[in-house]
Amino acid sequence: MRHCLALVALVLSLPLSAAQLHLELGDSTREWSTGELLQHPQARDIDIDQDVSYKRPMHFRAVPLAALLQGVKADDHLQAVALDGFAAEMPAGPLLQQAPARAWLAVEDPAKPWPALGDGKPSAGPFYLVWTNPQASGIRPEQWPFQVATIRRLAPVEQRFPALLPDPRLAANDPVRQGFALFQQNCLACHRLNGAGDAQFGPDLNVPHNPTEYFQPEYLRSYIRDPQSLRQWPQARMPGFADSVLSERELDALLAYLKHMAGRRPLNR
Repeated sequence: MRHCLALVALVLSLPLSAAQLHLELGDSTREWSTGELLQHPQARDIDIDQDVSYKRPMHFRAVPLAALLQGVKADDHLQAVALDGFAAEMPAGPLLQQAPARAWLAVEDPAKPWPALGDGKPSAGPFYLVWTNPQASGIRPEQWPFQVATIRRLAPVEQRFPALLPDPRLAANDPVRQGFALFQQNCLACHRLNGAGDAQFGPDLNVPHNPTEYFQPEYLRSYIRDPQSLRQWPQARMPGFADSVLSERELDALLAYLKHMAGRRPLNR
């Protein structure tokens, strides 16, 4: 028993191994190791006043993300894929800008590992997309993917996944269309809908049934705001969407999109 405890203590004391960041930017691919990124000419120490994942001030060694996105244009579409299947869909424009908000790739040093995200959870490493001055550009929590393994350039969501599209006959200012945009920003990173999407994390939100069909409206709103208020279990992964992240008007639009899509389910399900 003593030997087993000593072995466990030794393993826990060992530094993290280096990781590889995969960049798939269309015609070019590139891999960056942890060491290469920590020594990148533009790497610097940054302070995040209120980190989204750690929910407190944090200090990181980071590289401006734009410095790694060679050949990417502002109207391109990028996807950051995490080790657990989380797939954040992001327009490239905000990631390339230097102000007012600026995107950084925080790099976890194996010799100085970051704290765990919670009891029994790993850290946000090896790579974590963080923002300085995020409120100036309306950056949402889903645009802070952690445990990033791959960043790739892809066609926009509506081109890759037409099954997500609302009825094209809807007016341009219909709330359902805004709801579709909000779904991409806040839900598609974890969920699929009509089998469409790249996420491997959460359940499909329309097949076999849509949450607007099996939740009473007030409970569905409560669940989106604070999932643990309705379903409590230690392994719960869905975050709550506070009013500061998703306003009441935006939540109305998101729910309108979900309800609309309940009538656009694949016929061969």
